[in-house]
Amino acid sequence: MILLLRNRATSQQIEQMLTEHKFYIKTAVDIERLVLVGGGELHADCEKELLKDGSRQQDIWAASFMPITGKMIFESMVNLRPRQNRSMEILDPNIRERVAQLLIEFLENL
Repeated sequence: MILLLRNRATSQQIEQMLTEHKFYIKTAVDIERLVLVGGGELHADCEKELLKDGSRQQDIWAASFMPITGKMIFESMVNLRPRQNRSMEILDPNIRERVAQLLIEFLENL
């Protein structure tokens, strides 16, 4: 289930976002608007929801989050942008840190 969050996820919401992949949540975050979308099969599903909600493409970054361990994987096709990021992995340490902070703020174990 794909959920758009503007605040910390509840335990129930985390469970709903885990239905697709069981152990990790595909996410996309808007680092300017401070919004997170999680769940779904692909990071692109989350990106699409942020775009529908008014996010700008250059502000959206994708990562996967494992709630049980807190591990984050900053790799997705969504992050591949020839002018902004030349890899599927988020290369800019400042952007990567902002994404990590949002993942912790929204999805860290309660």
